[in-house]
Amino acid sequence: MNPTVPLERSEPAPADLPPLSVLCVDDERNILASLRRLLRPQGYAIHTAESAAEALALLDGTPVDLIISDMRMPEMNGAEFLARVRARWPASVRVLLTGYADLSSTIEAINRGEIHRFISKPWDDEQLLAVVRDGLARRVLEREREQLRARIEEQNQELQQINVLLEEKVKVRTAELACANESLKQNFLTSIKVFSNLIEIRHPMLRGHSARVAALAGSMARHLNLNQAQINEVFAAALLHDIGKIGLADEVIAQPSDRLSGEPLKAWRAHAAQGESALLALDSMRGAARIIRHHHERWDGKGFPDGLQGEAIPPGARILAVANDFDSYMHGLVCGVRHSEDASFDYILLGRGSRYDAGIVVALRAALDEATTARVRDDALTVDKLEPGMKLSRDLVDRDGRLLLAADFVLDGVVIRQIREYAARVSPTMKLHVHPGASAKAS
Repeated sequence: MNPTVPLERSEPAPADLPPLSVLCVDDERNILASLRRLLRPQGYAIHTAESAAEALALLDGTPVDLIISDMRMPEMNGAEFLARVRARWPASVRVLLTGYADLSSTIEAINRGEIHRFISKPWDDEQLLAVVRDGLARRVLEREREQLRARIEEQNQELQQINVLLEEKVKVRTAELACANESLKQNFLTSIKVFSNLIEIRHPMLRGHSARVAALAGSMARHLNLNQAQINEVFAAALLHDIGKIGLADEVIAQPSDRLSGEPLKAWRAHAAQGESALLALDSMRGAARIIRHHHERWDGKGFPDGLQGEAIPPGARILAVANDFDSYMHGLVCGVRHSEDASFDYILLGRGSRYDAGIVVALRAALDEATTARVRDDALTVDKLEPGMKLSRDLVDRDGRLLLAADFVLDGVVIRQIREYAARVSPTMKLHVHPGASAKAS
């Protein structure tokens, strides 16, 4: 069984992560025995070494999550040992055992080895266990983030491989390339939407939020005359703007932001910067990542994480700030109470020139008016009226807000049959919104 570290949240650590491991390094065998007796009941994989050299040899072949090292050891002291560990295995959390007489050496170890904590000898068992739990909790989060970034990078590499194949085909089938490339773009967008849904699974309050914000932000970007690349960047950032909340505790996510304080508020405020970090491995998402980082900045400079002011805030982040706050206020994510569209717009209007860029607020009004008109114009059809060639005018989502088909998806016979089977099981009166005149076959 893989040991876990209490992280104040309900979901388990990913099943494919290896067991958490601790390496104890001390030249006194009785100290090592004491540490082993103390830590083994916690379920960790315990390794021991009687010298720094032995520990370094062990680390060459065995990854370790947390290292507890004595300061005073022959040949190589704890300061030098942890400095070497930091240089070669920076992900390992480092803890130093030291006597009161070793203050100067302890400072050296902190500076050179960037240790997580130091513990005075003789130690208090509960204090030492608390330090180990805290260090391993941080390591678990890092491992989960590494795993997430690896999955994102793997998806990016797959997309790059698809692009290479398409580029090879262009030499002989130029006409087919345009169609295939458009399909690829749609699949990439759908993948982002699906990934956005995974974020929202964390709590019912988040369901549908990212998709609504993305649709609104994309419309606002068009009204501001941004080019298509910029619009796509804003849309992608809006879909993934809450990605940094993956690591938050359930009780933090469940609370409206205005009700948070202390450490929960601090953790919540960190999600924008963490969202940027999660996407930086993807070159194609760096612009979106920058938008995500700054979507809680304020026009007057009182926002976070960097306190940017006015035009220093990226335009995409200014758009996302308005769209996100509008939807959050309308659906109770800010203060826990849902508000009408008009009341939500008035809330944004009150922040014009202080919290929000006034020009962006004008674009919000235009986007809302356009959406009202579009809702009147598009066709809502029952599943028995669907025909091949019809194009969806809105995302098709299930009752929990999860994406089934993305807007602009062109229906074919196979998909229509699947939709009808799904409707028969779940919602016989289900309707799909299609573009006007969509009964004509798509070209």
